[in-house]
Amino acid sequence: MAKAEIEILAPANGTILPLSETHDPIFSAGTMGQGFGLEPSGDGKIDVVAPVGGQVTMLAETKHAIGITTKDGLEVLVHMGIDTVNLKGSTFTVHCEQGSTVKAGQKIATMDLAEIAAHKLAKTIMVIVTNSADKVERLTLNQKEVPAGEIAADVQVKGAKKKKHGKKDYDALASTIIELVGGKENINSLIHCITRLRFYLKDENKAQTEALKNTPGVIDVMKASGQYQVVIGNEVTNVYDAVMKQLGPMDESAPTTAQDDGKSPISRAFNNLIGFITGSMSPVIGVIAASGIIKGILALLTLKQLGSILSPTSTLYLTVSAMADSAFFFLPILVGYSAAKKLGSDPIVAAVIGGVLTYPQIITWGKSFKTMFEIGGFHFQFLNYTYSIFPMIVAAWLAKKVGDWFKEHLPSYLQMIFNPLFTILIVSTITLVVTGPIIQGAANGIADFINWLVQASGWAGGLVIGGLYQLLVIFGLHWGVVPLVAQQIAQTHQSALNAIISVTMVAQGAAVLAVALKSKKDDMKELGFASAISAFCGVTEPAIYGVNLRYKRVFVSGLIGSAAGGLITGLMHGTMFGFTGSLIGFSSFFNPAHPSNLNSFYAFLISSAVAIVVSFIITWFWGYNDNMQMGKKVEKKKRPGTN
Repeated sequence: MAKAEIEILAPANGTILPLSETHDPIFSAGTMGQGFGLEPSGDGKIDVVAPVGGQVTMLAETKHAIGITTKDGLEVLVHMGIDTVNLKGSTFTVHCEQGSTVKAGQKIATMDLAEIAAHKLAKTIMVIVTNSADKVERLTLNQKEVPAGEIAADVQVKGAKKKKHGKKDYDALASTIIELVGGKENINSLIHCITRLRFYLKDENKAQTEALKNTPGVIDVMKASGQYQVVIGNEVTNVYDAVMKQLGPMDESAPTTAQDDGKSPISRAFNNLIGFITGSMSPVIGVIAASGIIKGILALLTLKQLGSILSPTSTLYLTVSAMADSAFFFLPILVGYSAAKKLGSDPIVAAVIGGVLTYPQIITWGKSFKTMFEIGGFHFQFLNYTYSIFPMIVAAWLAKKVGDWFKEHLPSYLQMIFNPLFTILIVSTITLVVTGPIIQGAANGIADFINWLVQASGWAGGLVIGGLYQLLVIFGLHWGVVPLVAQQIAQTHQSALNAIISVTMVAQGAAVLAVALKSKKDDMKELGFASAISAFCGVTEPAIYGVNLRYKRVFVSGLIGSAAGGLITGLMHGTMFGFTGSLIGFSSFFNPAHPSNLNSFYAFLISSAVAIVVSFIITWFWGYNDNMQMGKKVEKKKRPGTN
């Protein structure tokens, strides 16, 4: 059953403290129930307000404690000071009566902090739900400075009836997000990846980050690569659609660069480059991942061990293979279109330039390195650009610059035909002759080097990368690795790096699965199981931000498990032949070129099993228990050079 949520307000101005940080052994041990302490600010007389609305059911003769019972049956004790019962009421004035009804935020008492301090007693106000065992499923604190009457904690009540609802109200969430990022006028543009809304804001200082982090439906907020990133989770596409519907037509050509904040121009330029690459690649990741799964399944069906269900020369195999291979083969077209959308230029022109790079005759000449022309003994050759990424990203940027120049210098009546004509001719030529060979050669070299380095380092590389990769996810920097992995698979048809990355997803999923199975809290079980499924399907952010980082030991347990799994992958020199990782990507470990070579698949099975067992056991015995206090959403350090 769903749980009703009750807000508990701060009884006075001050700092919220977990019970464990208070100085009374009865309260701090949770003997009286779940709750929190508040260290009041000031040194004179202060007003104390009701943390909840309800009936006053207890009023101590010494005036230091007041009990309130809510309509939901929650029994909330307000205990003013520690050991103040000995003051016999001399420092307190009560403004309510037993049996009376009070509203949340209504003044119920006054306490004299100076007098309490003079008696050398603690001034901490304790707010305790005394029937926690029967009523409280979970109590979450806002651990910060709060004014009186503001929300200090949220309580989920056991046994509340589930509210009937249909489709989730994405429109309401979208409205809240737009408002909290500074309004429509503060948004230059918006893209999304698998789990995040990635805003380019005019002024990030206008965004209300803390309020956004505490918005239901938002997992976390971070700033990286020149973007203001709102982590949503698996429903990001629905939220993105709702946001874009409310934003309406946007000036996509508006600058998406960060404001000049006085930091290094090189850092800002690097952030903009990463942001551009991210924006160009994000929309095509899904189809690349799907294509990789299909290719892996085809390889599986050709295994002799399974009776060669499909023949590699059969019509069915070749037809389905074409479906799977098309996303990779025509990758320049997809990337060009996506990059142009990101830049606010003409996506059709960029797609046509991508079509030039994948034109059959160009491919034929590229495979044989046919010479275009020769200057001073230097041969300019055609290259094969199928499966390529970076040459097209640069071509899309050039098309934007060239197209904008012709917009300014051509008469309006010539724009429709001659702008795309000149842009396609000029940019295609520059790409084929100059930028394409240089960038493709460098990209291929980097891809080869990374594959060699990871395989050569063996267990050491697996251990280090496996243990640290998910830290990149925290900062949103893992998207900088995506083009490198895609380039490796495009160039060499395999990625040893991706094989290690895959096992890190499995480990974080196993850690959050342990939380879900161990916890007796229904909400934690629901969140844990959903996050585990997501991680096993290759998306770890719901697990990391929803649970693992908020119980830091759970995240560390996952890192230890992924380090162990990475070590096994490195020892066995496992590699991947597709893009999709984690458990759902099992088919990516079958070698389409040599289906009978199962070394990488065995590496996947063993490393995944090790990662699951290690992460699960460490989380179960060390990483989590229901008595742990869930931390607030993590405020992460900014990467150098980001805003």
